[in-house]
Amino acid sequence: MRLARWRHRGEVGEGFVVDGHVLRLPDGGTIAGLLAAGLPATLEIGAALVAARHGDEEPRLDDVELLPPLVPTTIRDFVAFEEHVEGVSAAVDGRSEVVPEWYEYPTFYFTNPHSVVATGETVYPPQCERLDFELEVAAVIGAVAGSDGANLTPEQGAAAVFGFTILNDWSARDVQAREMKVRLGPAKGKDFASTLGPWIVTADELADVVDDEGFHRLAMEAEVNGTPVGNDLLSNMGWPFGELVAYASRNTRVVPGDVLGSGTGGNGCCLAELWGRSGELSPPPLVAGDEVVLRVERLGELRNVVGRAGPVPPVPRARPRVVSRGRPR
Repeated sequence: MRLARWRHRGEVGEGFVVDGHVLRLPDGGTIAGLLAAGLPATLEIGAALVAARHGDEEPRLDDVELLPPLVPTTIRDFVAFEEHVEGVSAAVDGRSEVVPEWYEYPTFYFTNPHSVVATGETVYPPQCERLDFELEVAAVIGAVAGSDGANLTPEQGAAAVFGFTILNDWSARDVQAREMKVRLGPAKGKDFASTLGPWIVTADELADVVDDEGFHRLAMEAEVNGTPVGNDLLSNMGWPFGELVAYASRNTRVVPGDVLGSGTGGNGCCLAELWGRSGELSPPPLVAGDEVVLRVERLGELRNVVGRAGPVPPVPRARPRVVSRGRPR
């Protein structure tokens, strides 16, 4: 099933996408409530709504404005594609490599759940010279009976995945590179926008494309202004999603509404990988007016136009300090 949030005639609706229509949850139900109920209960609720339909009285999908399919509790973004790491490291760090530590554990960072945008929205970047997109797939966590989400095994991690959505982890590469020289981040190079959508596809819908190791064989495609720039298979990840969830849950918890990004696919699923491999900014960084379209087989597509960076209040440089250890008397 497909779960979505939308705006129609000034009102926000949440529920299911069925046969080109949106079916609103009754009694003020929400996507957050479905995630907290878990996947089996959600499938029952959806089946009951479909069975109770009378004709096509619900709004058509084409007539609503899609919103982000959930309000995330957290967003962890992994870096699980070896090919991406190899290419993008040259563009960001000046040297193409996959460090040995990458192979040890699936590394991630936390990004901003308060700057999530929907497909169709304009994305407003910071002042930067190297704006980029990143094509990813994200797992959405749902409740599992008897589990508190802590210290999960890979099998339990896979069971905690409620469904999947597409993620565009927008990136200001020059800002990112400056931040990471301080051995921290990325922060402001990333936290201005993440696109999620167009909906959540429940995990059962993709069971037929999962191989024996838990990888999902789904095609990923990216284009800018109608020109294809990259494609990959989701199954080229170094770890399947169950293992990403298990690692994220170590010594803490994953909870319903958490979002875990796969990291960027290889073979041009972001511009920085292509810059790193070619040694030049080709294709060029994104600018105002560019349209980025990301597609993932069975999950749909994201479509966003880049807006102009707006003014922000200045923050001064660090002040040189005469270090003192005592309080003035």
